Amino acid sequence: MEDSPAKATAVVLLSGGLDSATAAAWARHRGERLAALSFDYGQRHRVELTAAREVAAALGISDHTVMPIDLAAFGGSALVDPGLPVPKGRSDEAIAAGIPVTYVPARNTVFLALALALAETRGAHRIVLGVNAVDYSGYPDCRPEFLAAFAQLANLGTKAGVEGVQFELLAPLVSLSKAEIIQTGLNLGIDYGLTTSCYDPGVDGAACGGCDSCLIRAAGFAAVGIADPRLARFAGPVKDARHADR
Repeated sequence: MEDSPAKATAVVLLSGGLDSATAAAWARHRGERLAALSFDYGQRHRVELTAAREVAAALGISDHTVMPIDLAAFGGSALVDPGLPVPKGRSDEAIAAGIPVTYVPARNTVFLALALALAETRGAHRIVLGVNAVDYSGYPDCRPEFLAAFAQLANLGTKAGVEGVQFELLAPLVSLSKAEIIQTGLNLGIDYGLTTSCYDPGVDGAACGGCDSCLIRAAGFAAVGIADPRLARFAGPVKDARHADR
């Protein structure tokens, strides 16, 4: 049964990646009626928007907004600036050290602010997101402290909050390893072949296999002991995907 915009109880940030798909499936399993929000923000891996649409359809989420915002106008990240290469082949130690060039300045703050606006419009009181503070690349806006601060902001800065509604940020994956996230999703019946994690994919959506996100994803599937179903969907040379979904 598909979700109805008028009956949404939660807004889920749906990137098309493995984590956000798992968070969305978790929310559906607990009985949330979801409105999904994705962003076309100038990212070089815009093939994730196709994945987000496929995941939303698979989960029966009919209320799915894909919002254009131009974070590429600011630059400052390898995900939106073609002049900055995406790091490849980094060691676990290098991935864990510092904040990488793939960090998009204030991205989750911007995304959550817009998710909050959608939630208030829909009458939903919860925002679901797939951020993770264990197997992640050092992003400061994936930490529990950030989520707690934004929840406080949501309840101070909205009409609904002032009138007594308490907004919640639900981040069910925040303390899980990538392997634990994958196992959770498998238990929920997610087809991970629909999802994409690569920061620098081919024009057909094939993963580069060398960026931090690809390496973290591959290690997660290896730890679970199964092949990544996304890999079976693609063959042939990797091409530039920077404008693939336009």
